[in-house]
Amino acid sequence: MSHSSVRLLVALLIAVSAVAVPSGCTSEPARVLVFSHTEGFRHGSIPLAKEALIELGTSAAIQVDTTENPTVFNEDDLAGYDAVVFLNTTGDILDHPQQIAFQRFIQRGGGYLGIHAASDTEYDWPWYGQLVGGYFVNHPHIQEAALDVLDPDHPVVSHLPERWVRTDEWYNIRFVNPDIIPLISIDETSYDVGNDVSEGDSHPIVWYHEFDGGRSLYIGPGHTNESWEEAAFLEMVSAGLAWVMEGGTGTPESGLAPFDWEFVVDELASNLNEPMELATLPDGRVMFIERSGGIHLVDPASGSVDMVNEMPVAYGLEDGLLGLALDPAFEENQHLYLYYSPLDSSVNRLSRFAFDGNRIDPASEIPMLDVRTQRETCCHAGGSLEFGPDGTLFLSTGDNTNPFETDGFGPIDERPGRSPFDAQGTSANTQDLRGKILRITSEADGSYSIPEGNLFEDPAEGRPEIYVMGNRNPFRISIDPETGWLYWGEIGPDASDASDIRGPRGYDEVNQARSAGFFGWPLFIADNKAYQDWDFASASGKGWFDPAAPLNDSPNNTGSVVLPPAQPAFIHYPYAATLDHPLLESGGRSAMAGPVFRADATGAPSFPDFFEGKLIMYEWMRHKLLLVSVDDEGDYRYMQAFLPDHDWSRPMDMEFGPDGALYVLEYGESWNTRNEDAKLTRIRYRR
Repeated sequence: MSHSSVRLLVALLIAVSAVAVPSGCTSEPARVLVFSHTEGFRHGSIPLAKEALIELGTSAAIQVDTTENPTVFNEDDLAGYDAVVFLNTTGDILDHPQQIAFQRFIQRGGGYLGIHAASDTEYDWPWYGQLVGGYFVNHPHIQEAALDVLDPDHPVVSHLPERWVRTDEWYNIRFVNPDIIPLISIDETSYDVGNDVSEGDSHPIVWYHEFDGGRSLYIGPGHTNESWEEAAFLEMVSAGLAWVMEGGTGTPESGLAPFDWEFVVDELASNLNEPMELATLPDGRVMFIERSGGIHLVDPASGSVDMVNEMPVAYGLEDGLLGLALDPAFEENQHLYLYYSPLDSSVNRLSRFAFDGNRIDPASEIPMLDVRTQRETCCHAGGSLEFGPDGTLFLSTGDNTNPFETDGFGPIDERPGRSPFDAQGTSANTQDLRGKILRITSEADGSYSIPEGNLFEDPAEGRPEIYVMGNRNPFRISIDPETGWLYWGEIGPDASDASDIRGPRGYDEVNQARSAGFFGWPLFIADNKAYQDWDFASASGKGWFDPAAPLNDSPNNTGSVVLPPAQPAFIHYPYAATLDHPLLESGGRSAMAGPVFRADATGAPSFPDFFEGKLIMYEWMRHKLLLVSVDDEGDYRYMQAFLPDHDWSRPMDMEFGPDGALYVLEYGESWNTRNEDAKLTRIRYRR
């Protein structure tokens, strides 16, 4: 490295040090941690870059520490720094506790500067993807290219010419954060892109943004040794450090990402027989139901687990005792609601019952709504019950259609005598209650009325109870207590691979409905990927369904032929691992939607503010709990692991209790039987 370049960098950063001091510590020098940990691959420029920064630390008023040891990512060590530089890092470099420590550093207003391969880092950590802004895809050979400075007034690039020609290794980037602000873009006509991953009209290579309380800047160049001897590049790095060290807005301590050890998971009951749904009572007890008909009460204070009722149900296929919810005025009226499969008729029934404090009175039953079913063959009963903040009651119902003779694609078999294999007669049928999420208002006399805003105002067009249609198996639903938005997990079909003549591979979905709508099944899946209208008699296609103008001309359809436009999924993922949702990894699929945390709705000191507005998504097959963050409009942003090291045994249902704890039903490892590891657990935050 030339001495003139070092002197320039030192002089620039001495100027930086005059303003970049830790908040509240004006007598201490600013400190920067440069981290360059790699996994078996070392960029050749790292030693020279470190040399420049070490000389800076010796000569300037800024203290610069360099390390390749990730153990420095802990609360105590990071507290001494104003900014962290990821210098050509590569791969997975931090474990989960280290990730949380770094996240908290940023949330407290810390600065982040990512250089070059910093975008080739932590692909399985979505929060980091949001921080850095994008991920490396590939690159052509090292060559000269022309760069366009987009904001010449920004201090990071104000010293650069409008057109900057230089040589480096130019990354193609998969952008994941829409809020980044580009400072420099590559002119793709000025070099050999060398692949088909062109960014089009804009190819940002240097950008910044404020994120999660801190400041972030990414500098794409920096691969070559020559970069670290180039005055203009070094000045950009120094100005970038100055900008990130000015600090972000910061987050209140209660809003910081918590460490796993701040939570305690208690086991309250075990050896359960297919637990399905739970409800927390105002007095602190927890009621849960089992598919075979058992209704239990657990008293966390005393440890007692009591059977309060054994309800006779048709227990076969996927039927049984399926759904449970307490009336919003339960303390006054002691009413609760069950969704179950009666023995004497081929329906699933929603009924209201009275609770006397220790037992449900069977004689108090008021049947409210029957959903007809076919029990010739399986599957998909749904059955989740939830009340919204306005007092309306939501009920999910499955498509009641056999999926096993359609090769894992849309079950749309229109041959005579095959109606149990055609979900066009259920999910896509506006006059059928199956494959839907219904919304009603329970009246005092046990009847129900139709609230405003459901999908069909005219009963001639569709059943007025329908809020959402086009569902396969919306097994668990939840409602945001603040916005009233509906969330549900949609368990999808089995095709492992897409077909050119049948349609897309199978996906599970987590969906969000801010208003009533049609969500596609069995004509579409995921982000409105279309199936072909398949003639099972001739094994040939009749054309692809159109999500903008879907039609249901099946002979099994008793409702409207013209359907509402299909809505794309909020989240979707296949059996295989995906770049979009790396935390879900790969494997079997059973998406579930848990509660949206709202501190005002819990009624007691509860989880930290970090959880505010986040949806707790869980994956039954993959034994995972995940936190889903949305933006101010409610659009999906990213996921974060929640208690990833806990051994979850197929989480089935969850609800925040009046004590602020999160209660979780776990189904157990084996299907259709009692499991020792089927249990009720409680997650408490140690405030």
